[in-house]
Amino acid sequence: MEERLIVSMIHVFFIAFGVMVGGAFIGSLGSLITGEAPYTSMVRIAKGLRIWAIVAAIGGTFDTIARFEKGIFDGSTFDLFKQIMVIVAAMGGVKAAMVFFQWILQEDIT
Repeated sequence: MEERLIVSMIHVFFIAFGVMVGGAFIGSLGSLITGEAPYTSMVRIAKGLRIWAIVAAIGGTFDTIARFEKGIFDGSTFDLFKQIMVIVAAMGGVKAAMVFFQWILQEDIT
């Protein structure tokens, strides 16, 4: 396997994790200022950020669609495999952030 793929997957994982953690923490500060419960809003914000963290981590959707097209129609199977692995890494970062919030808040998050 190409080393650049592993490096890309690590970067994507931590970008997705950072979007989730940073967005939920900073968003909950707004709830704290307005007098709402920050923990409840942190969970709500984290649930809403899941898909956006994946999209932000993979660099937008149009580039991904173009690479899928290249992989399917031009026969470049490694590009297709690479994009699938990058998306899986982004999903792993989101899941790790949700587990992190579950650990911090001691609450079952679905």
